[in-house]
Amino acid sequence: MPEPPTTHITSWSLRQEFVGGVEVEVGRMSLPWSMSHRQVQRVLTEQAEQGGWELMRLRRYRDGSRQVWLRRKVIKARPTYLVNRPD
Repeated sequence: MPEPPTTHITSWSLRQEFVGGVEVEVGRMSLPWSMSHRQVQRVLTEQAEQGGWELMRLRRYRDGSRQVWLRRKVIKARPTYLVNRPD
């Protein structure tokens, strides 16, 4: 019997903060109690591989629901050329 799809994320929020002088993006997911351990693992693996996220904290509550905090470093692109270079 195939497992149900892993798109059961009930909420997702983002914020940016500085940790040790580095700007990071912190995402928080709420996962329902109905998701199995294997499904949660698959969701977190997808986030890590495709979005560049790493697990910061996972909290499981008595009712079986989970709160997951993920983080990734914010990389700002800087131009490598000068548009109006003085001669």
